[in-house]
Amino acid sequence: MTAPITRRTLLSLAGITGVGLVAAACSSDGPGAGSSTPRASGAAGSGDATRPAKRSGAKPTATSVEPAEVPLAGGVTVTVSGTGLAAVAGVTVGGVAARDVSATATTVTFTAPHQAMYTAGSADVALFTTAVQPVPSVNQTSDGNGSAANDGQVGATQDSATARPTPTAAAVPDTSSAVVTTTVAYAAKTDVDRQLQYAMRHWSDYNTAEYGTMNPIGGDCANYVNQTLQARGWQQRSDWYNRAGGAQHSATWTYCPAMDPWLDQNASAFGLTRRTSDERQHVKVGDIVMFDWNANGSPDHTTIVSEVFTEPDGTIRIKSASHNQDGPYRDLDEMITVQHPGGTAWFHTFDA
Repeated sequence: MTAPITRRTLLSLAGITGVGLVAAACSSDGPGAGSSTPRASGAAGSGDATRPAKRSGAKPTATSVEPAEVPLAGGVTVTVSGTGLAAVAGVTVGGVAARDVSATATTVTFTAPHQAMYTAGSADVALFTTAVQPVPSVNQTSDGNGSAANDGQVGATQDSATARPTPTAAAVPDTSSAVVTTTVAYAAKTDVDRQLQYAMRHWSDYNTAEYGTMNPIGGDCANYVNQTLQARGWQQRSDWYNRAGGAQHSATWTYCPAMDPWLDQNASAFGLTRRTSDERQHVKVGDIVMFDWNANGSPDHTTIVSEVFTEPDGTIRIKSASHNQDGPYRDLDEMITVQHPGGTAWFHTFDA
């Protein structure tokens, strides 16, 4: 009769043959002393099996943000440093999704979006383990200055009077679902920042004390756009001015058909290039848009570019701020198709 094989027998055989014991992986004794063969981290019951789980379950941290201050117009690369960041796939800044997100265990980099309404101040930076798709800003319209009629508006109004100028909570996750949050500061650091900061401050709240309103004489769109150019750093001169609260003004400041050729004539002085609607790849925030509603070659309206983004299909979309009709993010294509069918648009873009 064969003797039963006991644990002591197996240990003796192992000592003779030098063969590792399969049974050892199931014992409560742990790894054998002097063993040089690493165990698989996922082996059930092994002493090392719980260690990766502890590492992967460590809470991500953010220890620094560089730069700590970014332009209102965004566009700069931001780096968040910390630990446990490898799984980050999406970022929002002040509730606006960032682009070009890239993560390692210790850093997350992304391109800062523009501040939603070009307003200086602190903004939450939220890191998510799922991608966050950028959402275009939606327009909010105003008839507070009686300017809607001066756009030659017929039919549906731009977007919706109840629309919000920032992405909705349904489109962009709030910070409660973020794996880690930190902050960054938005500041008016560039000429474009100061231009758009002014544009957003006064798209519905007209600066009548300084510049009056031109609605009684045909529309305030050129008056508004030229105010933003002065905020950008342009200086008034003898052929381009608005003084005494709008009581004195040049046609180049207040009248689109005079403003458009004046921009062409002074393009080299101001660093401008005239571009067609098909050259959208060159358009940037702060550029000037001219519109011809009836295709007669004379501009009827002007706006200032407030957002440029590319759709998943490659289409470049342009939004702009304006008076007549008042709005911070009016969609160019909707303006020349839905609002003014057959209309055309062109640009005066800044070279730098």
